[in-house]
Amino acid sequence: MTAFVPGGQQRYLRACMVCSIVQTQNRFLREGCPNCESFLGLANSTEAVQECTSQVFEGLVTLADPSTSWVARWQRLEGCVGGVYAVKVVGTLPEEVRQAIEDAGAKYIPRDGTADDDEG
Repeated sequence: MTAFVPGGQQRYLRACMVCSIVQTQNRFLREGCPNCESFLGLANSTEAVQECTSQVFEGLVTLADPSTSWVARWQRLEGCVGGVYAVKVVGTLPEEVRQAIEDAGAKYIPRDGTADDDEG
């Protein structure tokens, strides 16, 4: 897996609204989300990529080994693959997507900063 994005492709970067991994729109379309594909189904679905990823995000962190990283714990990314993640992702998931996440047994934590006070 290579996380390198050519300079001309940076405007096509999107962040997953569930796990906050940052990839190009084409990569989400080709491969889906490496963390959330089982319940988001982004691969080969332009509509799902538009609904479940956002072009509006702030800050980037690179995680080589999320299992040992304090940054991964801070960003609630334990169990995710290594890669580049947004610190904050702006956007709202459709209710049916939230339900699919819950049905898959996963917990949705909004990545827009609204859940920061819920953890305590």
